Amino acid sequence: MAIEIEPSGALRESPGRMTADEFYDWLDEDTRAEWVDGEVTVFMPTSNRHYQLIKFLVIVIQAWIDARDLGELWDESFLMRLFIPDRRERVPDLMFVAREHLDRVKPTYLDGPADLVVEIVSPDSVGRDRGDKFVEYERAGIPEYWLIDPDREQAELYELDPSGRYRLALGGRSGIYRSAALQGFPLDLNWLWQQPPPKALPIVRQLGLLDG
Repeated sequence: MAIEIEPSGALRESPGRMTADEFYDWLDEDTRAEWVDGEVTVFMPTSNRHYQLIKFLVIVIQAWIDARDLGELWDESFLMRLFIPDRRERVPDLMFVAREHLDRVKPTYLDGPADLVVEIVSPDSVGRDRGDKFVEYERAGIPEYWLIDPDREQAELYELDPSGRYRLALGGRSGIYRSAALQGFPLDLNWLWQQPPPKALPIVRQLGLLDG
């Protein structure tokens, strides 16, 4: 079995090639991994910058979702199962599922596409995020795909067009992107490159989601 390793940390022992059902039996809550065509990719602990950026986005986006009762948000701990046509078990850095699609949520995975997927690009994931996952998410019909590269300080925010192909809605280092999937959530790209990320509470207040 080919195992692809992200930056640093101890690799969990794993068996050889496995079926998708065997993958679910092998996987535990402490292991972040994906299954594609019988091969397992095991991800090692993320960098501090990656972790801090995800934490910031979770707080701000979750506040927006809760204020409008839009649906549910998951960070890098929940699998998304896709059939495109072959089965894939992906674990995005962030994914949002709209309230009308919450019937796709099963106890241990999302059975079908999310409404928004966010991937934080690292040196080891750039080919996967811009290659295989881009194609898979497009074919699966995920309406929005955000690619955020903190090392290069570049973002690529894609939306499905009427033909079912991704088009670049906003790219670069600056600008404000208003997410249709999140009913107008204004993502300011300048937030993403600050180290550490800005304090979430003032931004939540700025968005009108907190009194005082």
